[in-house]
Amino acid sequence: MTQAAGNAGTSDKPFLSDVISLRERARKSLEDGAVTSAYRGDPKKAVDILQSVLATEIVCVLRYTMHSIAATGISSEGPKAEFLQHAKEEQEHMMAVAERITQLGGVPNFDPEGLATRSASQYGTVGNLVEMIRENLIAERIAIEHYQELIRYFGDDDPTTRRMLEWILSVEEEHADDMHDLLVAHEGKPPLER
Repeated sequence: MTQAAGNAGTSDKPFLSDVISLRERARKSLEDGAVTSAYRGDPKKAVDILQSVLATEIVCVLRYTMHSIAATGISSEGPKAEFLQHAKEEQEHMMAVAERITQLGGVPNFDPEGLATRSASQYGTVGNLVEMIRENLIAERIAIEHYQELIRYFGDDDPTTRRMLEWILSVEEEHADDMHDLLVAHEGKPPLER
């Protein structure tokens, strides 16, 4: 066993497996692709959870896209551009989640049948501009809370999925701030309670 450099005397815990064992383990179960014996999570359960995340991101892409097209009024150009930007960022999330599902041995479910029931977020309706902003803020708040729970769930058992969700969460928090600011600007009120 190899000890961590500079840790002599501070820990008896090995830093890495010996290279021969590492190479032997890598040659086993090649059909599992990126999922090695060191993976501490349940790949099937992770895929099932990520299918819901994928559905949520698809619904968000659709809602923001619809709002970017349907928003009308003299003061709608700024929000329309913001909605379109958010749709593009949600699509990036969708693709990252789909790729992670594939890495874990699953097949991303893009089937529109049942999409709304698999998603944590709702598609919503087309209303006036303020109603669209409110719907998007609500959806972002749902996503934030959902992703915080999932980050805790994956923890150290699946650090790759956890880091992906942390990145998505940071963007969703930015989206919520954007929607909050738009709502304040269009309602002419002081900031809403957070």
